[in-house]
Amino acid sequence: MVVRSFQLSDYRAVSELMETALSEACCEETREAFARQLGWDSDLILVAEIDGDIAGFIIGTIDRDRGYYYRIAVHPDYRGRGCGKALIQGLKIRFEQRKVTQVMVAADEHNQPILPLYEAMGYKAQDFQHSNRKLAIMAG
Repeated sequence: MVVRSFQLSDYRAVSELMETALSEACCEETREAFARQLGWDSDLILVAEIDGDIAGFIIGTIDRDRGYYYRIAVHPDYRGRGCGKALIQGLKIRFEQRKVTQVMVAADEHNQPILPLYEAMGYKAQDFQHSNRKLAIMAG
């Protein structure tokens, strides 16, 4: 598995992965945020590649000097192989390079099912952003 920066040639595979791995409402919201983040800082969008296939992606953003894990998705065929953990770790390194003051998990309704993954990686309740304040990535 290789975790790397998103490239424009990945767009179709990531778009298809969104449709496969996310609910319809989550997919729509994620597409909008994905487009915004691409325009702002595409280095905070990572993909996990296995044997030439895009197995997963993660979208991060920086808002008010804090790094946020916004959305992560792994194709059902590749779940349980460490893709999610590798993507989270890869983005954490990017946040550290940017010297953010804190790393948070956007704990919106769509991310609730995956919060245990973040907890397994050492994130605590205080690292989950539950507030109604929308991140800039969602402000449109």
